[in-house]
Amino acid sequence: MVTGICLLLTISCGNEEQKKDQVVVSDNPFLTEWTTPFGLPPFDKIKLEHFMPAIKEGMKQQNAMVDSIINNPAEPDFANTIEAFDFSGMLLDKVKAVYNNLLSSNTNDSLQELAKEVEPMLSKHNDDIKMNDKLFARIKKVYDKKDQLKLDDEQKMLLELAYKKFVRGGALLSPEDKEKLKKINEELSLLALKFGDNVLGENNSYKLVIDKKEDLGGLPQGVIDAAAITAKEKGMEGKWVFTLQNPSVIPFLQYSNNYKLRKEIQTAYINRGNNNNEFDNKENIVKITKLRIEKAKLLGFKNYSCYVLDENMAKTPEKVYELLDNVWKYTLPIAKKDAQTYAAMMKKDGVKEPFDASCWRYYAEKVRKEKYNLDEEMMKPYFSLENVKQGIFDVSNKLFGLTFKLIPDAPKYHPDAMAYEVLNDKNEHQAVLYLDFFPRESKQNGAWMSNFREQYFYNGKKVCPIVTINCNFTKPTGDTPSLLTWDEVETFFHEFGHGLHSILSECKYISTSGTNVQRDFVELPSQIMENWASDPEVLKMYAKHYKTGEVIPEELIKKMQESSYFEMGFTTAEFIGAAYLDMFWTTLETDTIKDVLAAEKTLVDKIGLIPEIVLRYRSTYFKHNFTGEYASGYYSYMWSEVLDQDAFAAFREKGIFDKATADSFKNNILSKGHIYDAAVMFRNFRGRDPEVSYALKGRGLIK
Repeated sequence: MVTGICLLLTISCGNEEQKKDQVVVSDNPFLTEWTTPFGLPPFDKIKLEHFMPAIKEGMKQQNAMVDSIINNPAEPDFANTIEAFDFSGMLLDKVKAVYNNLLSSNTNDSLQELAKEVEPMLSKHNDDIKMNDKLFARIKKVYDKKDQLKLDDEQKMLLELAYKKFVRGGALLSPEDKEKLKKINEELSLLALKFGDNVLGENNSYKLVIDKKEDLGGLPQGVIDAAAITAKEKGMEGKWVFTLQNPSVIPFLQYSNNYKLRKEIQTAYINRGNNNNEFDNKENIVKITKLRIEKAKLLGFKNYSCYVLDENMAKTPEKVYELLDNVWKYTLPIAKKDAQTYAAMMKKDGVKEPFDASCWRYYAEKVRKEKYNLDEEMMKPYFSLENVKQGIFDVSNKLFGLTFKLIPDAPKYHPDAMAYEVLNDKNEHQAVLYLDFFPRESKQNGAWMSNFREQYFYNGKKVCPIVTINCNFTKPTGDTPSLLTWDEVETFFHEFGHGLHSILSECKYISTSGTNVQRDFVELPSQIMENWASDPEVLKMYAKHYKTGEVIPEELIKKMQESSYFEMGFTTAEFIGAAYLDMFWTTLETDTIKDVLAAEKTLVDKIGLIPEIVLRYRSTYFKHNFTGEYASGYYSYMWSEVLDQDAFAAFREKGIFDKATADSFKNNILSKGHIYDAAVMFRNFRGRDPEVSYALKGRGLIK
């Protein structure tokens, strides 16, 4: 729990609620200028009780700025209205950045309780601004005369974004409908928070405890050692504990020869949020879906997906389904064929139980070993976390001239986090990058990139970004460093690509900078980086044995290449299946769904997903959808894959470190944020629209 001493201003009279609302914290770090290196958040000084007063002050200051815009006697123009509004919430943005990142990466019960108060406040504050008639009237005046104004490209985009933000936020609704929308948004903010908390609660509440050594059969020693450390941390020394964190559950499913235990942990993994306990999410899904339908209808859209996609490259659900159907028709036959192969091998082993989802990873690993003489344990010694990190730094240097210097005295929100100064090719300060690699109970599962500060220009000076990358990688064990699986290596490169999108941003405004782009474009910079991870030239740069320093052998690289399409049927099927599920929940036009599991099964049956493969995210732990960020947007990984595979082909044609190509990618995409429409930026780089064939070939779905 975060603690601290709260010094209150003297409050004369009034009840306790009034006093609570008027609390002011002396020396609140959010309300002072940060004198830390590069203006980093002073995490050692920030306490739980600082957030609420700072958020309230941030809202107060933004409201005052809005009032000054509205009451400006001058005719509305770009500078006094659009630009002024973009910079109106700087204190609030500063507080929210720390608050939101800690909720994801280092939360606790007190912070989660605080969030229940904060989220409705922020929802109301945002709605009050977006539905402010006088403010919108000024924005509309500027928008209506946009063709007469001498605006540069970024100003034109900011004006477009501001106008749409208000229209989509309810500015054109009647007073009665505005109140309805405010209520919907408030409820959705709380339900999304509750959904995410429930998933974290399920992840933390389950433990597979093993006390017999014979039940560890098939597991590599590193996996066993990690389970022993987890057991010790949980006060069960002498036993082995496996959790639902991916570095624990996935290796268990890959290697354990104990069918019963595999079945147990697999069942727990796919039933998160579906155990009829305090963490159950089924009722939350029904409520969220109902409210989204109401919101879409209020704003004039057929369904929630149409509302979301109106801002994306895809534009319509039909375009999304066109992409998913195109990939699915190639995927399902491969997945079915693999299932038959694995079931036959299981039968050959003399196992009488039916082949099911808990057996898939285990037999896939056996087939990979048999067919390619390759398994994860052969590769992991070459993928120590430190070597992979240095490899990513080196790739970024060769492509974009960036260098990374550890900041030893940087304030940290958790001991695991480390901070680096990022210097550009002129040896100038470009950004600060936080890296936070390992799982813990205070941290959400998965991997993500975020910002403690966006990049923009203010009063003629560049404000450099503070970027954070969070992962949940395999921990070090004893004298053995963190050795990554190949999936973890790709994840690191992926999230680093998001980081580069923010680090290399050169935009004037907060709303147009960095990763503030169309949702189905944002994964292009991340996914293209994965291509460098597996390139032989790059592998030789970073894949070195953690004990001997030996560079990864050519023979092992060849095996990796030969097996690169292995399991593509499985990985594509579980992903595309989840994308279909995401679209199902967001394209509903009436709130007739009462049984979440039955609805999910109907969708699974409709697309023909075989029972041996489970959706990557089932509804009850599908945070991408039900916490809001990627609702009707999970398809975007595949959409962006079409872009990234086509874009990387340009590097293959000229050389993966070709300077002209790298400069073009940086100058047309990475540095441009949302100055231009995504399709325009891609065409500026590639000279044409993307072709889907590159993505299908990249997955081995077509030759």
